[in-house]
Amino acid sequence: MGEKYVVALDQGTTSCRTIVFDSLGRTVAQASREFRQIYPEPGWVEHDAMEIWECQLATLKDALADNNISPDRIASIGITNQRETLVVWNRNTGKPIYNAIVWQCRRTANICEELKKKGMEDIIHKKTGLVIDAYFSATKLYWLLNQVPGARAMAVAGELLAGTIDTWLIWNLTGGKVHATDYSNASRTMFFNINELYWDDDLLETLEIPVKMLPQVKDSSGYFGSLDKALLGHEIPITGVAGDQHAALFGQACFDKGMVKNTYGTGCFILMNTGEERKFSTNNLLTTIAWRIGGKVEYALEGSVFSAGAAVQWLRDELQIIKTAAETEDLALAVDDTNGVYMVPAFVGLGAPYWDPYARGAVLGLTRGANKKHLVRAVLESIAYQSMDILDIMEKDSGIDITQLRVDGGASANSFLMQFQADISGLPVIRPENTETTAMGAAFLAGLEVGVWQGKKDIVAIWKEDQRFLPRMDQRVRDEKYRMWKRAVSKSTGWIKA
Repeated sequence: MGEKYVVALDQGTTSCRTIVFDSLGRTVAQASREFRQIYPEPGWVEHDAMEIWECQLATLKDALADNNISPDRIASIGITNQRETLVVWNRNTGKPIYNAIVWQCRRTANICEELKKKGMEDIIHKKTGLVIDAYFSATKLYWLLNQVPGARAMAVAGELLAGTIDTWLIWNLTGGKVHATDYSNASRTMFFNINELYWDDDLLETLEIPVKMLPQVKDSSGYFGSLDKALLGHEIPITGVAGDQHAALFGQACFDKGMVKNTYGTGCFILMNTGEERKFSTNNLLTTIAWRIGGKVEYALEGSVFSAGAAVQWLRDELQIIKTAAETEDLALAVDDTNGVYMVPAFVGLGAPYWDPYARGAVLGLTRGANKKHLVRAVLESIAYQSMDILDIMEKDSGIDITQLRVDGGASANSFLMQFQADISGLPVIRPENTETTAMGAAFLAGLEVGVWQGKKDIVAIWKEDQRFLPRMDQRVRDEKYRMWKRAVSKSTGWIKA
């Protein structure tokens, strides 16, 4: 097995990537392609599921061909994916009946309000570990079945299949032979019972969802099927699947209870491993299944920030005051502070701990002396403040002291942001040598099943620290900055509901 490689298919919110790892966890090949973002109405976000499939397959072919890697050298394939994004397709034609509805999409906020009025909040929280929000797949599926002509009748007749992006990819990779997901992705739908580990009949009945549409739920490290030989000329087992944030937790080797990671991507996602114990939050954090391996479930406590890297993209694409995300570090360091400017990037509402779909982005504290450097710095600081909101209540809800924060994702390369995160949280922030931890997690899960790695101890040995950022901000300064941040947030909440 030493000469065999493991492939990770990393299907994200804005791009598809394939990364090939060797048995030492080193990247030996990679390829990526971006795909379209579709915004039919304000607050609505869609993807073309066929484009995602074609894009993901193209990156797999590119990564192997560009590096002269023969498919027979691939021991296994792991999949990690943007979570909660929903696809519904015709089981006979294999074609989606509508665009994929993305996790960021807020179109079902009114459906969520109706569920709350029916008194479903406590029931859903206890059964699924989630709060009622348009973020999750459940109300997306309800909306789709009611809005696409003929969809409900087709679903009842067993002609439609539904799933998150991992399920859609597995279906296509196996030539339509396998309709499956893993426990981590299932736990993000808002109709999977994380206590009893099954699709919950009562919740499905409430949401009018036929269970026959839903995929089989499998261990995160296990056999999902094999790559259709027609795709690469060789059958390759698919043996690891996890939602992107769960995969990152695994890739960061956060195997001990209380270990925490933060992934800085389009959104910002903080997960704490809580072991075999389910920790239910009283402050709007989520209880989620981290993974299931060998029949054993481990849980996590999670806080989700909807707009992190998305705020930097806003600076680049809409305001056009930067050309690349990398520029933000130098611009932020060119000024001593934000000159009193605070930016709340609530473009699609606010996630944890606020869960306010009616919040909208706000820039506050502007004076005549404020310039683009101050705004850029305020945007970067907003990512750290939003993360601090979650870290603060995560300690309270879990009863576990957080001793360090492991970081990954694109924005973790920004050393200004990492230092500010350490300063505002008062925690050591640790960046690993390989920040591709989401893809690594998928690869590790896949490789464990086929013997490339023998156990978690092998993965711990592979993980290496690159840089540690220690807090150096005075406590009084930290408290005042954070107080002003909370004040800024209060100005953005409920904006479009008033």
